[in-house]
Amino acid sequence: MSKTIVCGVDGSETAAAAARKAAELAQAFGGRLHLISAYGKFQAETITVGSDKMLLSNEQDADTIASQVALSVRKEFPDLEVTVAPAEGQPGEALVAAAEAVDADVIVVGNKRVQGIARVLGSVARDVAAHAHCDVYVAHTHHKA
Repeated sequence: MSKTIVCGVDGSETAAAAARKAAELAQAFGGRLHLISAYGKFQAETITVGSDKMLLSNEQDADTIASQVALSVRKEFPDLEVTVAPAEGQPGEALVAAAEAVDADVIVVGNKRVQGIARVLGSVARDVAAHAHCDVYVAHTHHKA
């Protein structure tokens, strides 16, 4: 049985490290990796340059971020099936919703180095663990200086 692993990325080094760990797990399980990038509430703007009009949105930005991480992961894990998607909402809720949508077996989150009260409040890992329908793996993504 193949496993589906979901991981969120945001362009940070810690998220990239979590994605690499998620890829390792997916490869070990003979599964696939689904990368998402959360973009909050949808926002778009139309820009006109001469006679050309372009629609720019935070959804497109999120898709670009996830696609860039996927490209990096595919270089390191060429046989791994990697899919990407932008996800509306805050990171924790977007990860849980994406995991439910693809019937994920595991959600991988990084452990950004959070200090003080933020460690107790607002942790993506805590939010995901509290609401996920599947297992949650917290990847060690930072090193002490």
